[in-house]
Amino acid sequence: MGRTDQPTNFPYTAIAFLVGASTSILAGYIGMRIAVYTNTRTTFECCRGEDLNVVVNGQKTTRKDLKDGFFVAFRGGQVLGFVLVGLALLVLEIIIVAFKAAWFDGAIATVKDNSAEEKKRGQAIVRRLFELVAGYGLGASSVALFGRVGGGIYTKAADVGADLVGKNIHDLAEDSPENPGTIADNVGDNVGDIAGMGADLFGSLAESTCAALVVSSTSPELCTTVDCLYFPLVITSVGILASFISVLMAHFFTVTVDTVQSVLKWQLAISTILMTAALVPATYILPEKFNFQVAAIDPTKRNLEVSRWGAFGCVMFGLWSGMLIGLVTEYFTSNSYKPTLKLCTACEMGAAPNIIQGLALGYMSTVVPILCLTATIAYAFATAGMYGVGLSALGMLGSLPVALTIDGYGPISDNAGGIAEMSGLPGTIRDRTDALDAAGNTTAAVGKGFAIGSAALVGLALFGAFVTRVEGTAVDILQPTQFAGLLVGAMLPYAFSALTMTAVGDAAETMMRHIIKDYNKGVAAKAANEPYSPDYQGCIEISTNASLVKMIAPGALVILSPLVAGLFFGPAAVEGLLAGAIVSGVQVAISASNTGGAWDNCKKEIEKKRSVFRNRIKAEGIDLATIEEKVAAMGPDHPDAAKYQAICEDKKAIRELHVAAVVGDTVGDPLKDTSGPAINILVKLSAITSLVFGSYIKKMNLFGPGSTSSK
Repeated sequence: MGRTDQPTNFPYTAIAFLVGASTSILAGYIGMRIAVYTNTRTTFECCRGEDLNVVVNGQKTTRKDLKDGFFVAFRGGQVLGFVLVGLALLVLEIIIVAFKAAWFDGAIATVKDNSAEEKKRGQAIVRRLFELVAGYGLGASSVALFGRVGGGIYTKAADVGADLVGKNIHDLAEDSPENPGTIADNVGDNVGDIAGMGADLFGSLAESTCAALVVSSTSPELCTTVDCLYFPLVITSVGILASFISVLMAHFFTVTVDTVQSVLKWQLAISTILMTAALVPATYILPEKFNFQVAAIDPTKRNLEVSRWGAFGCVMFGLWSGMLIGLVTEYFTSNSYKPTLKLCTACEMGAAPNIIQGLALGYMSTVVPILCLTATIAYAFATAGMYGVGLSALGMLGSLPVALTIDGYGPISDNAGGIAEMSGLPGTIRDRTDALDAAGNTTAAVGKGFAIGSAALVGLALFGAFVTRVEGTAVDILQPTQFAGLLVGAMLPYAFSALTMTAVGDAAETMMRHIIKDYNKGVAAKAANEPYSPDYQGCIEISTNASLVKMIAPGALVILSPLVAGLFFGPAAVEGLLAGAIVSGVQVAISASNTGGAWDNCKKEIEKKRSVFRNRIKAEGIDLATIEEKVAAMGPDHPDAAKYQAICEDKKAIRELHVAAVVGDTVGDPLKDTSGPAINILVKLSAITSLVFGSYIKKMNLFGPGSTSSK
């Protein structure tokens, strides 16, 4: 085969890599810009709204209409969702068209006839095209590494530091302007939850598409039937259309404090139902029957026949499993359900019971998602091999525009509450933004569930694409090299989590020292009637420097692990390593994300109770800040002594309850926003790196089969 048939990686893979990285950066930048643009407007709209007569738990009551504030945040999320998915699809199509024009069309034209040898050569040319395009996914995941890990370190260093000092030491309100860490905390929400999540799911979409394209090129029927190779792109296109109709349905709902979460949940359900229907006619792009050569020890079982509707079933399994994972995530992390409310009760006995119950909640929350993934993988692999797994991953990402919409909604509404607090708006306004934010916390957890589930399927699809590229016939974990790789791969998520959590812990400690020093300086300045402004910039610099420096070690671990294993011990070691990372990583990620999400909403629920208590006491004209001194001055015989003593005891109880909740929340912060979600990147980036460098791993390893040392 000549050089025209099989061009080298350079410059094609390099171009695809740079384009993928640039597109991911652009999507994240647009998302952050729109988040900043909409959060102030969300605050403004929450200042308005009419009173609505509604029925809650069978009782008629009045609720403030939050529709205007909700839709500003929701539309901001829509921009993130549709821009990101649209850009991912458009740019990938442009790369394919450009590469076809550069060499593919000329190479495929050299296929002379329909003989078996020429058909095989044609398939090799098609596969080479998609192997070169896979650099697009590597570029997207590389940026996601920085967005997820760096962004997670940035936001959680600020969040943990600001919460522990502001709330537990000085009893300040959430996002109090007196807290120097407030601005860094709010900036971090955009960095981690907008740019980080966007880059993560952008990478999932790019990688799952690339994996499905690479595997599809091994089917003779798909290679010779017009346009059916691009069925993976059609799935995403159908998802955009279904999601567009779905978000319009939100306008038919009434949005109040009690219904925000259900409105968001219905978006996911509607988009899933619409995509199910819309994908039926799109499936006819596939031939009625097509075949794959699959890895199997028995040579008679290496040909797998796939039907059109079998492939459709693979997409459906992924799509509906994704929705089920989202619903289970909501159940375990929402303050509307028993698991999180149980954490609120545990806080009555202190922080330790809250931590214990929260960890147990996270472990238990892995059961249903793992069963969903198991069923999806079992059906997809039995029906269509690794191609089916790739289609399932794309199915789970089918409603990605909606998933990103409700995920982007979260940090927008969160920052709206921060703006309300820092602007000195009435507490009722903050209560409304907190209602939007509480739903946003749950939707963010749902988004993480989607990201983790899709990462498992994407990682497995890329794993299959890697085996295809190195021309493996079977993966046998009873062989010593594969099993050793399996153990090392299973260890990687723990090492990765240790590095990221240590980074957050170190940065948060530095942040706390700075906040305490600056706050004390402010207290002294106020006592001396001197002007003072909190050092917001110092906290921003601490988070920025920590995120840039501390992301290097986790990033090196992710990228170098498969390369070192492959270049020393060959493809077999990489196969074991990737399998171990997928199996171990998905469990750790789900548990960490759901534990942290539940602790966060537990804190929100307790802060809601604290707000109700403070508003009630304020309405009675009592100053909580000086009530202890007032009780001490009254003496036991004062007629109001018992009343004021009871208020003091309630204040102390709520304070202790809040401290326990904040401890849980700050422990969970790096779990849910740094280590847990970043494991997605570990799974996907290690797999896509292996795929892109598969040829080198096969030919240039030192000690594996076909190694340079054995020649």
